Formats: sequence, structure tokens, C-alpha cells
Amino acid sequence: MRRRWRLTLLVLGGVALTVALAAIMAVYLLLRPERFTAMLQAQARAAGLELNLASPASPTLFPRPALDLSGITINAQDANVPILLAARGQLALPWRTLLGGPTVISQLQIDAPRVDLEALQAWLTKLPAQPQGAPTNIPRIDTGVSIIRGSIVRGDELLLGNVSLDAGSLISGQPFPLSLSATTASGLPLQLRLLATPRIEENSLQLDDVSLHIAQGSSLALALQGSARWHGAADAAADLSGTLDQSDAGHYVISVKLKPADQTNPLLLALKLDGPDNHADLRLPPLALASWWSQLAGSQALPLTVPPANGHLEMSKFQAAGITIEGLTLDTGDTAPAVAATATAAKSAPGKPAGKKKP
Repeated sequence: MRRRWRLTLLVLGGVALTVALAAIMAVYLLLRPERFTAMLQAQARAAGLELNLASPASPTLFPRPALDLSGITINAQDANVPILLAARGQLALPWRTLLGGPTVISQLQIDAPRVDLEALQAWLTKLPAQPQGAPTNIPRIDTGVSIIRGSIVRGDELLLGNVSLDAGSLISGQPFPLSLSATTASGLPLQLRLLATPRIEENSLQLDDVSLHIAQGSSLALALQGSARWHGAADAAADLSGTLDQSDAGHYVISVKLKPADQTNPLLLALKLDGPDNHADLRLPPLALASWWSQLAGSQALPLTVPPANGHLEMSKFQAAGITIEGLTLDTGDTAPAVAATATAAKSAPGKPAGKKKP
């Protein structure tokens, strides 16, 4: 009897081991690295990008199915400067994807990415015009995104270092949390926290219950709440309000509204700020403002120009791109005082023509 039991246990153990080995081999076959690598590269090429790896992706099963990526490089097609360099990354995949279900990424982890804003901007400017309308669905990430030890540069200039990002599940109709921390080139700590509920409604991407907090060390804290909507291209709207606190300037009430473009007006940002020593009531075209800022912060020496804006601004101190202006008051667009045309005309006009002499 004992020998029979031993033989039975040996047979059962051998069957279990065989089944386990077969299951592991089956999962490895399902988790074909070349399959997912080709998929990622195809999606990159569709966006005008080239994805390269220093070595082939390697599969792992424990503690969950995943693909390990090393030496990640993303370039715009026919470009020499990479948009992104990363030491390593990992794509965690759910079992249903391995078993033939829809391609879903459970979690994306990236270690030590380096993003070049100049290369990114060059790629964005070459993208073809996108069709009107917002996306019909939201890319789903079941667990989230994690980035550690990242950096953001412009050419050889470091803008942000020690970048860490954690994002939760990206699922339509559920709250999406995102937190980011970094340090500036001068060593100042930055923190950003975002909470919003994304959903697709009537062919538009809606962000409800938006809560945004930005802090720069202990010197500045911005808190905004509201909602936003995007219907494609420049058809975007947002209504956010909150407070801005500066340790050396005081407490401010701030309102930010984004108005969509129409047939006659561009996308417009309405900004209102009220507090000690600083007051603003401005309407800014974001696209033109971004172009002005890039020129101001660029390496080429260009004459200082007034930013594209319409409204009134009072600032006790303005600092940007190494430029400091104190006691700044600006009226531009509709609020600018009318030019004294009458006085100018009087100075430049010739004298009255002499009347005819009496005989």
C-alpha cells in the first residue's frame, strides 16, 4: 500500500509539474516580446516617431505578466535628436490581453527618462492637420503610470530634474489622480497635483470636478477648481477659479476661462487676478502667447516685444527669461488709451492758406 501511495504521489507530482511547465511555456508563447514590440513600433510610426530598444524586450511572469524594455529611444522620423531617452521601462499586461483580448496596458513604468522640449516641439510642428472632433474614446490604463528620476531639457539646458510622476487609473467616468514633483535648474522644488473625472460626452472630451494644485517650495501655491471641455482642434473651453498665495506678495483671487475659437476669433484665455500690488484683467490668445514666450526664452537675441494680450495689467515686479521689470503697468488692445490724434495732426498740419488779397 505504501509503495502504491508513493507511486501515485510521484505520478501526480509529475503530472502537476508537466502542467505547470506547459502553462509557463504557453504564457511565454502568449507573451511574445516581438509581438508587443512590433505593435509599439507600429503605433509610433503612425504618429511620425521611431521607437528603438538597446536590446530585445524580455518577458517576465512574476509577480505579474510584463515586458521589460531597456535603452528606450524615441525620435521623430528623419530626426537626429531624440525626443525621449530612458534607461528602462516596463509594460504590465493583464491576462485577458495575453489570452487574445483587447490590447490594454495595466501599468507603465519608466526609469530615468530624458525629454527634450526642442525635439518635441519640432515633431509637433511637422504633424499633419488633425481632423476635427475629439477622440471617440479615452485610452485606458487600468493601474496607472509611474515615472522616476526623469529630466526635462531644452537642448543642453536643464529645465527640470528629479522628475517623478504617478498617475492612477485612466478610465472614463472615474476620478483620475495625477501627482508630479521635480526640481528646477536652480534647485527649487515643484509639486503638482491634479484630480479630474474624464468622460466622452457628445463627441467631446469632458473633464469634470477638476482640482489643480501647484506649489513652488514654500513661496508659491496655486489652487484651482472647475471643469474643462475639448471638442477637437481649437474648440476648447475651461472655467477654473481659485487662489494664488505668494509668501512675499500676499493672497490673490484668480479666475481662468478658456473660450473656444470661432469663425472670427482665435482660442482665447481670459485671466483675472486681484490682490495686493498686482491686478490683471487680460484676454490672451494661448497659441500666439506660446510663440511669443518661446521667442523670449530662446537662445537668439531678439528685441523685447509686448506679449499678445488685450486688457489691463499692474505688476509690482515681473521676471521672465532673466529679465526683471519693476512697477509694470500695461494697457493693451481695447483698453489702451487712444492716441492724441488731434494734437499730432495740429503739429504736423501746414498753416491755414492765406485768403485772397483785397484789391
